[in-house]
Amino acid sequence: MKSTPTTTKYDTAFEEDVAKGLTSFPKYLLSKYIYDEKGDKLFQQIMNMPEYYLTNCELGIIEQHTASIADSFNGENGFDLIELGAGDGKKTKVLLKHLVAKHYDFNYLPVDISQHVLDELEEALKTEIPGVKIKTQQGTYFKTLEKLADYNSRKKVIMVLGSNIGNLLHEKAIDFLKNICEAMSEEDMLFMGFDQKKNPQQILDAYNDPHGITEAFNKNLLVRMNNELDADFNIEDFKHWETYNPETGTASSYLVSSKQQQIKIDKLGLTIHFDAWETIHTEISQKYDDHIVQWLAKESGLAVTDEFSDSENCYKNYIFRRKTF
Repeated sequence: MKSTPTTTKYDTAFEEDVAKGLTSFPKYLLSKYIYDEKGDKLFQQIMNMPEYYLTNCELGIIEQHTASIADSFNGENGFDLIELGAGDGKKTKVLLKHLVAKHYDFNYLPVDISQHVLDELEEALKTEIPGVKIKTQQGTYFKTLEKLADYNSRKKVIMVLGSNIGNLLHEKAIDFLKNICEAMSEEDMLFMGFDQKKNPQQILDAYNDPHGITEAFNKNLLVRMNNELDADFNIEDFKHWETYNPETGTASSYLVSSKQQQIKIDKLGLTIHFDAWETIHTEISQKYDDHIVQWLAKESGLAVTDEFSDSENCYKNYIFRRKTF
């Protein structure tokens, strides 16, 4: 049974996207809405879990190759370091400390969907690395990309850590990379992390931890709808479920209704029907190998010019530049 949206005029993008996602078949919700203040804190906990190997792998790469990475960033007149999805800056701070200590001429422009996270990052940097010239910007990646070309007075270094590109299927990832490429000059570079294909069980464990933190993170979508949209989700009636397809490299997260039920979302004037074991798709996390990354680059007008890996090749950071023809 498919629910039908009313002609309600939506006040926010959250309202509109929830109505669209939950009246679609199959149902889905956009993962970006997990990240309110509570979701931000849960994600910080996830990044510190032993099962969530991505954080320590990338941190190790940056710590091991700090000087080489910093040298690749530098331009003739300094550079602007634009980080998309900055988060708490745990890994970036390693680079920032080195850049300040070595007197590099740079500005740091962190971008994140969460203003709360940006405020905390700015306060932390004032205390920990006061020499950093910082200008925060709240917004989505795609909104930010519209403004990237405005930074054209010197070299731009666009940085995306945490394998955040993995939240996009390949078609959307190519669109994203094309938009970055169009905003880049020949001097500019993209420094981006990609989680690599590996033992499928290790990947499943990273997104289905025994502590229940990832479950609470995904269920925060239901909590937000209850709090902000006057919905009546019973959180316990939904199971968190994770899958991984080693052929495609796609890890997918779902919330699964454990029974047939009707959910009212009063602020949207909607009643959503769920069959028993019906799913809401909430998130993907794509995994890669060198061939896929090279293909994504080629399709986007970019070229891989360097790469850095951890000792077990679990994770890689690649440097991309505009392809010269």
